[in-house]
Amino acid sequence: MKVTIHKLFDYLLETTAEDPPECFIGFSLARSPRLKDFLADLDPDLSLDWNGKSFLGLPALRQRVLDQADLDLHLDSVLITAGAAEANYLLFRQLLQAGDEIITESPGWPQAGVMAKAIGANQVEVARDEARGWWLDPEAVARAITPRTRMIFLTNPNNPTGRLIPKGDLRALADLADKHCIWLVVDEVYAGLEWAGPRPPSIAGITRFGITTGSVSKALGLQGLRTGWMICQSPEVIHDAMILRENGSEIMNTLGEHIAEVALRPDRLAAALGQARAEGAATLDLLDRFVAQEPRLSWHRPEAGLIGLARLAGSDGESLARALLRPPWRTFLLPGSAYGLPHHIRIGAGGGPEARLNEGLERLASALRDLT
Repeated sequence: MKVTIHKLFDYLLETTAEDPPECFIGFSLARSPRLKDFLADLDPDLSLDWNGKSFLGLPALRQRVLDQADLDLHLDSVLITAGAAEANYLLFRQLLQAGDEIITESPGWPQAGVMAKAIGANQVEVARDEARGWWLDPEAVARAITPRTRMIFLTNPNNPTGRLIPKGDLRALADLADKHCIWLVVDEVYAGLEWAGPRPPSIAGITRFGITTGSVSKALGLQGLRTGWMICQSPEVIHDAMILRENGSEIMNTLGEHIAEVALRPDRLAAALGQARAEGAATLDLLDRFVAQEPRLSWHRPEAGLIGLARLAGSDGESLARALLRPPWRTFLLPGSAYGLPHHIRIGAGGGPEARLNEGLERLASALRDLT
């Protein structure tokens, strides 16, 4: 079946193709470094052909991936992919068939629903509890399991609310996967940017049915590298995903692999995450104050990551977002309708000075006054 566009990407295509916004409220990644920051650590004689060492990806990079996730697994438990999105895509395509069921969270990353529809699988959504800070109840997930369930797909921290799945709940979800022999895929693209506690353990280390996906895109701001991964204890899953990747993006880009390996070296990673945390925390404080001062907005501050959802009283989020794109405001934010929540807007703490967030918030406040 044809892969159809999801609302989030459709909105981005429609609203950013012409007359680009001047300010952005809700960049979803940390400030991006520059190529010059990595030149001293790159060999100028590096061949830009395939790395020639492994079809799974540069071995040194795969070890860095395991190290940053604090996982003591075999190196061949990691497959390097074109971002976490490709890792998820490969898993959906290889592990789901028509008639299967996939359990997802709501709100959540919409890729799972798009792929389920294309495959002919049935998506079963479990709602997160907004009143309890967007908590995901493991018992609700358990009630959604049927004999046709083949996969549970979650994000941790949740995209788009920033709510963390605590260790105890992860263990309960892993027990469900073990009991029912269900693949439990957890997308961890924002791991490393936790504000309310330590980083939760990666699911690939908790259960043999656990699959962790991630990338250097969000917390490190290296989205342009298109370098991500999947981690799984099953050699068959890694092998099958590698075969499918060979028929899509094929082998990985060597330059991206080497830059990502440098970025994930312990000292470099600690420094980059330290900067991203400092900037992110300060910006989240700014957003907190802004939301508190706006009578039409309320939110649960994210526990991790760089984005969150604010509830909008009195109108729908998409009408506000579209109005905000027009003069005199020329400011971009993502409506909650991209996640099936029409009375919310997505706001975020990423992007650095180029986002012009302070000015964007002033324009949003003006729009909220004028559009009341």
